[in-house]
Amino acid sequence: KVLDASTLSFGTRVRWFAICFVAGIVCSILGTALLWLPKGIKLFAVFYTLGNIAALASTCFLMGPLKQLKAMFEPKRLIATVVMLVNILSLL
Repeated sequence: KVLDASTLSFGTRVRWFAICFVAGIVCSILGTALLWLPKGIKLFAVFYTLGNIAALASTCFLMGPLKQLKAMFEPKRLIATVVMLVNILSLL
């Protein structure tokens, strides 16, 4: 069940999911728009990465962090998860 993973109410979890998801979309779009500026590649990398992290955080509010990590590291998703994490960490 969704509510078993946290002490947050369902409404609070959905609200934070929406906030993080919208923030992720906005950061990703902003990063893409900044791509055309001088030094836009760096700005793109920063905002696009922040967008991806916010999108991952949004689903943590719905599923709970442990369930999400278990799902991300299932054998059928392992390669995609590792590639995504390596790319995010390479920008730090």
